Amino acid sequence: EDMGIPEPDYNLEVGSGTHGEQTAQMLTKIEAVLINEKPDIALVYGDTNSTLAGALAASKLHISVAHVEAGLRSFDKRMPEEINRIIADHLSDILFCPTKTAVDNLRNEGITKGVELVGDVMYDAALLFSGLAEKKSNILQELGLTSKSYLLATIHRSANTDEVENLKALLEAFAESGKTIIFPVHPRTRKVINNAGLHKIIEGTKVRLIDPVGYIDFLALERNAAKILTDSGGVQKEAFFFAIPCITLRDTTEWVETVESGWNVLVHVDKNLILKQIAEFNPEGEPAKLFGDGKAAFYIAQRLTSL
Repeated sequence: EDMGIPEPDYNLEVGSGTHGEQTAQMLTKIEAVLINEKPDIALVYGDTNSTLAGALAASKLHISVAHVEAGLRSFDKRMPEEINRIIADHLSDILFCPTKTAVDNLRNEGITKGVELVGDVMYDAALLFSGLAEKKSNILQELGLTSKSYLLATIHRSANTDEVENLKALLEAFAESGKTIIFPVHPRTRKVINNAGLHKIIEGTKVRLIDPVGYIDFLALERNAAKILTDSGGVQKEAFFFAIPCITLRDTTEWVETVESGWNVLVHVDKNLILKQIAEFNPEGEPAKLFGDGKAAFYIAQRLTSL
């Protein structure tokens, strides 16, 4: 709704489940859609289970596949996203890469045909909607915040939410920092926190658990944060776009450019390291323009319509 995206023509109605259950259901249902629609090309985005299912279903039906956000590698196959993106890339006929590093990764795997460096569509969206967020969002006022007076935290990866000890270490670091930390919490994560008694860790501290917010409000929270703590790949990028120091709660990242540029630091679930970076991590200057010129979607559309 925030972005004005129309309702989808199809809802596969695939809910939560294991990776195998989700992917199997999506594969079957996407195949049926493709058989019915007979598209010239299937466009898949990112590295989720739906990306894998879409690429595999189309490939099996001999439908060309184009992958947006191709070539990313964390080199950590413990992450389901890494498996998804590798397979999707090797099934794709056109590979739209967001960065030069992504192009290099594909070349190292022997993929050079169909590779195009277009920039990052998330950068397009950030440029398009960040101004709107500043004008329309009232989230700071609603939460009683001022710009740069707080840290923003997000935790959603299963390694950090399903592993109670990891989640405990993260909450302890947040609590002990003494900083105002705004933490939009997914209902599933909140359930883990409550069931494990972890809410006691942050009682009486400046850590504030809030319900998830919409895209526009979240952009406003990102742009006005002093620092961002996250295990999300997308949030790492958005922090970089807005020149917000990012402390990544993982030990690997697919967005290596953000680390190499000095605006992102990996801390995993090391409480002492998290506290150190909260206190000391202050990059200087401006981030380099690594993610294109804000016209990635235009270049992708132009390429697809030229086929």
